Amino acid sequence: MTIYRAPEKEFLFLLEHICNYSDIAQQPGFEDASLEMVAELLPEAAKFFEQEIAPSNHPSDQQGSHVENGTVTVPDVINALHPQLVESGWLTLASKTQYGGSGFPNLVGLTVNEMLQSSNVAYSLLSLLTQGVIHALDLYGSDEQKQTYLGNLVTGQWSGTMNLTEGNAGSDLGNVKTKAVRNGDHYLISGQKIYITWGDQELSENIIHLVLARTPDAPEGTKGISMFIVPKYLLDADGNPGQRNDVQTVSTEHKLGIHASPTCVMQYGDNGGAVGYLVGEENKGLMYMFAMMNQARLAVGHQGVAVAERAYQQALGYAKDRVQGSVDGKPAAIIAHPDVKRMLLTMRALTEASRALSFYAIACQDRGQQTLLDVTTPLVKAWCTEVAMESTSLGVQVHGGMGFVEETGAAQHLRDCRIFPIYEGTNGIQALDFIGRKCLRDGGSGVQQLLAEMQQLAGDCSQWPQLQTALSQCEDALAWVLSNPKASPAVAFDFMMLYASTLAGCLMAASHRKAKAVCDEYSGDSFYTRKTTTCAFYLANLLPRSHTYFTGVTASAELGGDELWLAQ
Repeated sequence: MTIYRAPEKEFLFLLEHICNYSDIAQQPGFEDASLEMVAELLPEAAKFFEQEIAPSNHPSDQQGSHVENGTVTVPDVINALHPQLVESGWLTLASKTQYGGSGFPNLVGLTVNEMLQSSNVAYSLLSLLTQGVIHALDLYGSDEQKQTYLGNLVTGQWSGTMNLTEGNAGSDLGNVKTKAVRNGDHYLISGQKIYITWGDQELSENIIHLVLARTPDAPEGTKGISMFIVPKYLLDADGNPGQRNDVQTVSTEHKLGIHASPTCVMQYGDNGGAVGYLVGEENKGLMYMFAMMNQARLAVGHQGVAVAERAYQQALGYAKDRVQGSVDGKPAAIIAHPDVKRMLLTMRALTEASRALSFYAIACQDRGQQTLLDVTTPLVKAWCTEVAMESTSLGVQVHGGMGFVEETGAAQHLRDCRIFPIYEGTNGIQALDFIGRKCLRDGGSGVQQLLAEMQQLAGDCSQWPQLQTALSQCEDALAWVLSNPKASPAVAFDFMMLYASTLAGCLMAASHRKAKAVCDEYSGDSFYTRKTTTCAFYLANLLPRSHTYFTGVTASAELGGDELWLAQ
């Protein structure tokens, strides 16, 4: 198995040349978070994740998590590592200083999150959900709730979860049946939630569940959902974990991948009702939860980037070492064979393009460009996870038959990332969000703003006729969708993929331009030479896929007619 190496130069390139990080660092509160400071921090973070966390990936997958007598047991290696991760402070970089964080921009937190996700993606889900709880409570919690919970959540002493899904509801949250009955200054929660990532464990001193539930007189559907804080342990008078709340883990799921992450069935209120505290107002819980969910969608998108990066490193290392066949009559490593080069370059180009897309969205968040952040969120979540599936599958292919053998580790990356297109709303739901809420709802205004940004990023793209074509097709597809709104559900996925792959193309064109300028001025740095090659490959070989997406939008019959489904 290949040793993981954090792509530090790639991080710094994106921060400096694509995200204009220096401008972000001049905003109030970020004065001590200069690019120079980040450049000093990254090697230290990389050393920690490469040496301490990354070796845990395979053994934790092999041991997995399970529940016995109501107690969830996680892999031994994670039990040993967790105190080190909490003490390291790396996960607090982008949290507010008033709650114990370091106050860096979200972009800096993104680099550290990627290192953790590449090192052990199943373990990284614990902090992903916790960061989402922090975000939701910071936005909508009362001052007392923030004071009570955020400090320990930020430092990692406590963890958090998101409890939405029920057996009868799935993604249709309007069918949530979990009950919340007022009882003095709190509510009593009863019901069952499924698919709760890291729903229980003994690593954290306490677990803060955010639970969607319905009060007795709530309206039907999504308008009647409220959000509640339900701690695993109730707090004593000093704010420390005390009595166990009425919440239990019934079972953990047996899954295709992410074996180290316990995915729990949670039962609330078997003994009278779990104590819960209302967040904000009754019946506004879905709006509050979406704040957490959108953060999670961005994070899951970048998980695709992170696992694709590790799969690429693994495949590259294997291709350099595996001798098979010959070149010019001499035995050669398989990296010398053109088709293996094609696969590896495809993996690298897709990974770097998806990373650029994710960094771009988080830069919008740091700048407060809310419309662009809203529009790009479904693109990050869906496109980055779709191409991660392709990249990790290619990683198995590069290994040949050995890729199908668990001991090499290549198969784990493919298994682990298969959940990403499903998590936090399937990619079909992301497509409906992009074409519906982010396009049709405002008459295409937000997408038009994104198009203007894409044109600016692309610059003079006469060198890339494929990019010029893709940008024109984005404009034409938008006009078609606005003129045919009833067809939008049928063409939503292709519409989303067209915009995501083209935006990624614009970012790769900008990256090529910046990297080439550095190459022209400072020759000899292989990073920038490799960067121009990767960008050119994406634009010439992978971006033309956008034409298929465009055709899928403008030439599709509306799906759903009986004539399409009657033949068996």
